[in-house]
Amino acid sequence: MALTQMLLNRNLSKSEQLHFAQQMLALLQAGLPLLNAIQLLIQSAPISWKIWLEDIRKQLQKGNSFSFCLSAQGGKFSPEFSNLIRVSERTGDLSLALRTISQQLEAQIELRRKVQQSLTYPVITLTTSFLLVLVMMIWVVPVFKEVFGHFNAELPAPTRILIFISTGVQSHYLEIALGALVVVASFVYTWLKSIALQKFCDALLLRIPFFGNLFRLATLSHWCRTLGHLLETGLPLPDALRVTAQSSNHWVSHDFSAEIFKHLTRGWPLGESLKRADPQSRILDVETLLLLHIGAESGALAEMLNKRAATLGSQLSSQLNALSQNLEPALILLVGAIIGSLVIILYLPIFNLGQIV
Repeated sequence: MALTQMLLNRNLSKSEQLHFAQQMLALLQAGLPLLNAIQLLIQSAPISWKIWLEDIRKQLQKGNSFSFCLSAQGGKFSPEFSNLIRVSERTGDLSLALRTISQQLEAQIELRRKVQQSLTYPVITLTTSFLLVLVMMIWVVPVFKEVFGHFNAELPAPTRILIFISTGVQSHYLEIALGALVVVASFVYTWLKSIALQKFCDALLLRIPFFGNLFRLATLSHWCRTLGHLLETGLPLPDALRVTAQSSNHWVSHDFSAEIFKHLTRGWPLGESLKRADPQSRILDVETLLLLHIGAESGALAEMLNKRAATLGSQLSSQLNALSQNLEPALILLVGAIIGSLVIILYLPIFNLGQIV
């Protein structure tokens, strides 16, 4: 019963939000009023959806806005989803908002798929290597230790160190596992509670060699796409920046949008506001800065943002493919070096057997 309740109360995944947006868009484009579309959706929705869909229907019947109904579902929908619906209620074009949401979610899901595809092999390889080393430490090294116990000479230093580590892992594996669990749990708890730690981690990710550029491309692409779509709905730039900041899941991007908004309200043009908002170029590259400045001057900022988002997405895909291709031989060499070193260290006394016995 508790498991069922937990499944009903969980937040919707991006795929589920995309499915909901696409269904609502199809029903609204077919000419159904919003309330009738929700009622029809209830009839065909999965069981886990029926409770919150029924709540949305009741809220709509009371006269509440659609964005309010979505926000009242306990975080099932992302802030970006609710904010775009709220914007559409000002402009009166709910279908455009749902189409925009679908495009954004499709882009995010595709990006996540590419990242997972690129990192699956390295993660599996590293995990397998770690487990193999652990097996050697717990079961293989002790066997060699017993054999070496019959030698009447001092073992080589690397072999002694390896046996010492193996003995420590065998004797204190529970304490090591518990300590690692406590450290991870403490970090996660602190991260969830501390905004300062979240900001530090988000900024640190952008400074990691090579990988930091991947995070930057993903963050900037999402920022350009979100702001471009908001401007396309007819929202003024300051309001679009405010919604973009609220919808961001990355603190560097959030603060970047907030700083641009602050400088715009002080009278600075967009090009200068972009420079002042990111003086260290943590997220904004020179090419993007120039293109957005040109787009703002020519009155085609929304179009320029969407084109730049597509270009950055292509760059990210290319770098992810290159990363996947380059990591494979590097990981093979790394795993071979680790396992080979352990084997050589274990067999060093045997290689020197003539001097030891």
